Amino acid sequence: MSYDFNTIEARWQAYWAENGTFKAENNSDKPKYYVLDMFPYPSGAGLHVGHPLGYIASDIYARYKRHKGFNVLHPQGYDSFGLPAEQYAIQTGQHPAITTKDNIARYRQQLDKIGFSFDWSREVKTSDPTFYKWTQWIFIQLFNSWYDNDADKARSVSELEQLFSEEGNTNINAVCDEDVIVFTSEGWNAFSSKEKQEVLLKYRLTYLAETEVNWCPQLGTVLANDEIVNGVSERGGYPVIRKKMTQWSMRISAYAQRLIDGLNTIDWPQPLKDSQTNWIGRSEGASVTFNVKDHDEVIDVFTTRPDTIFGVSFMTLAPEHELVAKITTPEQKAEIEAYIEATAKRSERDRMADVKTISGVFTGAYAEHPFTNEPVPIWIGDYVLAGYGTGAVMAVPCGDQRDYDFAKHFDIDIPNIFEGVDISEEAFADKDNTIIANSDFLNGLKYKKAVKTAIYELEKLGQGKGKINYRLRDAVFSRQRYWGEPFPVYYVDSMPQMIELKHLPIELPEVEKYLPTETGEPPLGRADVWAWDTTKNEVVSNDFIDHDTVFPLELNTMPGWAGSSYYFNRYMEPNNEDEVFSQDAINYWKEVDLYIGGSEHATGHLLYARFWQKFLFDRGIVPVDEFAKKLINQGMILGTSAIVYRISGTNKYVSKGLKDQYDVEELRVDVNMINASDELLPEDLKNWQPQFKDAEFELENGKYIVGREVEKMSKRWFNVVNPDGVCDQYGADSLRLYEMFLGPLEQAKPWNTAGITGVHGFLKKLWKLYHNGDAFGVTDAEPTKDNLKTLHKTIKKVEEDIENFSFNTSVSTFMIAVNELTAQKCNSKEILEPLLILVSPYAPHIAEELWNKLGHNESIATAAFPIFEEKHLVESTKQYPISFNGKMRFTMELPLDLSKEDIEAAVMAHEKTQQQLDGRTPKKVIVVPGKIVNVVG
Repeated sequence: MSYDFNTIEARWQAYWAENGTFKAENNSDKPKYYVLDMFPYPSGAGLHVGHPLGYIASDIYARYKRHKGFNVLHPQGYDSFGLPAEQYAIQTGQHPAITTKDNIARYRQQLDKIGFSFDWSREVKTSDPTFYKWTQWIFIQLFNSWYDNDADKARSVSELEQLFSEEGNTNINAVCDEDVIVFTSEGWNAFSSKEKQEVLLKYRLTYLAETEVNWCPQLGTVLANDEIVNGVSERGGYPVIRKKMTQWSMRISAYAQRLIDGLNTIDWPQPLKDSQTNWIGRSEGASVTFNVKDHDEVIDVFTTRPDTIFGVSFMTLAPEHELVAKITTPEQKAEIEAYIEATAKRSERDRMADVKTISGVFTGAYAEHPFTNEPVPIWIGDYVLAGYGTGAVMAVPCGDQRDYDFAKHFDIDIPNIFEGVDISEEAFADKDNTIIANSDFLNGLKYKKAVKTAIYELEKLGQGKGKINYRLRDAVFSRQRYWGEPFPVYYVDSMPQMIELKHLPIELPEVEKYLPTETGEPPLGRADVWAWDTTKNEVVSNDFIDHDTVFPLELNTMPGWAGSSYYFNRYMEPNNEDEVFSQDAINYWKEVDLYIGGSEHATGHLLYARFWQKFLFDRGIVPVDEFAKKLINQGMILGTSAIVYRISGTNKYVSKGLKDQYDVEELRVDVNMINASDELLPEDLKNWQPQFKDAEFELENGKYIVGREVEKMSKRWFNVVNPDGVCDQYGADSLRLYEMFLGPLEQAKPWNTAGITGVHGFLKKLWKLYHNGDAFGVTDAEPTKDNLKTLHKTIKKVEEDIENFSFNTSVSTFMIAVNELTAQKCNSKEILEPLLILVSPYAPHIAEELWNKLGHNESIATAAFPIFEEKHLVESTKQYPISFNGKMRFTMELPLDLSKEDIEAAVMAHEKTQQQLDGRTPKKVIVVPGKIVNVVG
């Protein structure tokens, strides 16, 4: 009977779906285990073979844990709001919901074809109103919360209002805007409703503020820093400029220290932890206040080196700093404005990364040194960022290389404040070997003592204080897009009001097109029905806005990371219409036990999700403050691109071996046109794309050979391999095994379709092991010692491998086991039945089929994992080499528990010994038990 994998796989995929085989229960006597993949964005291109790598690994572990007796939650869903669907809608006019639905159907078909053990009854889609109802609800919880520094947690705004009414805000230690006014309880109680709302907005964890954002005019939206690559939008490659806009923001900065500390409590890859720690950027130092000469303004700076304050020879403000316009002299105005305009076209990442370019403009204004009152020139420079620290630096060129280079470039004074140090060529930044000089009361002090002394003297003057600073900035939460979660917000007298839970979700309205309006409003500004009626508690036509009972709704939508910041919790009870999840569900599952996904999400999704989890924990909504105990970053499966060589300025293409004779350009072409010998048929290329229709070719030995390069698998490089084709040709079990066999899970590895034949051959050999010709060949025969040894060493190795996520070595172990059992002519059910359970997590379809043939009516998914027994690996006999005068002549298998005398007697009685001695009596017999026997003389 042949191995008909297509029929087998279709049968068992249908069986799992019909029987809800992998459905998890929210209450069980079994221990729980929650395995999760970072859910996909459903693009129109569908999956390529690189995408399932992490899913296969998590599926193996989920299936293994079921075999081990766990109640396993292994859900899947879709991160289905996103810019690509919106861009497609702009280009075609098709509603993003239609595109997204089609893409999801395609993804689901592909995922099912690979045989994942997902609990599809818990499927979520972030663009489904039944899901984003709870995204809106969490936003409201954040709006109604503030961060109490003394309690080090978020608390309800209603408690803050109570404190204000009783004692004002003088003693409130909160994370809030810097420009909060001080008021008494009497002052608070005398405020109007709007004044109170304005004050509270400065404390809320999500708030409205005018901020510098990355604005992409072509996309018509704000982009996060991680959506910009090399100064242009990651999507489309469009220019990005810096622009001030009123945006919703979230005070993730309130959680900066807790986000650092929490990394010590979770089993995540160290490089990823380091990435988050560096992104948060904790530094200790001092806040220093400089008065601006001839102005009432002050400039606050944060410095990690207050000990160098006497080395300040200029100050640099970010070009966007609000003081620039106020303090710039008329003579400098034109040059300053031109510089600001040029800077707006550069992303923050570009400015941070560009350490070679030195640029800046003098404002014409001066600050006063806090100790000497000497004038300090104020410059602007794009190496200072408005969003980091205070957007201003006190420049100490003798102690900072960037300040040094700036001062040299613009011929600014570089005073030396370090004893015995030459700064004629470069700055001196060695804190440990610093001794301060030319610095008044700091002279002769070493770094640590000088820092403390400087802070003490600044505090005495009222011009500074010790401070811990973080690079992490509050997260901009508004996007000028259509295809995103609507805010549950309407505006009364320009102040935001939240819509009650019972009226959620607020669903996206229809719009005629998905572009910003002609007046620059976001796409929702095009909606005709987008106002909130407070009497009917429903969305009504904009024509009804009267600002008494009908008010405008928020026009921005939430960013892509909103839904992904809590989706893992919603999986616990996704069909609950009354709560984001019940307390029973969240207290049972608690957190994700194993999370698998890409390291590229380190400072995006993974940081935001930890922030939301800690907030929900503070408010008593979840029981733990880290959402994933263990995280694994799977490596990337790389594509092998195909390259053709075009002679520059022509439409002629030369074969790989001839390219060095010409000045050529490299073009990547579809790998699916290339055969196993790297040959491309010219006619195939001509028919592929119009640009190649009239191409000419120079062949070598009558063939056109392409170049090859291993790189990221991407549509852009035409090197994508579709898993559907692989499944059709070799089967999903072959795909699963091959992706694991390619190498360690965390490493990048190149895909080569030709290599899959090896694991496919293994599956055919496995199938054959259970058959005798066309008949099923498993019997109740007693297993041999060798059979048991092979089985139990396989159990031991596979269990160790799965626990260590070393899935590639398990595949090798299976191959060895099947080879050994085939050689042993094993047909014993006692051996072959547990072997199937070992194989099942990796190749579930063939395992289910053979399990069923063994007479089982239940899925193999419910079978207990085989128990390793050491005794089967303990050798009871020894193959002794029998030597005569040091030369080995034959071997004897003897029990290991024989005494020396018994071993000697058995050897001497052997007929081959008698032949060797030929009647002679040996001088002596040397016996080393468990090792050798040597007959001498």
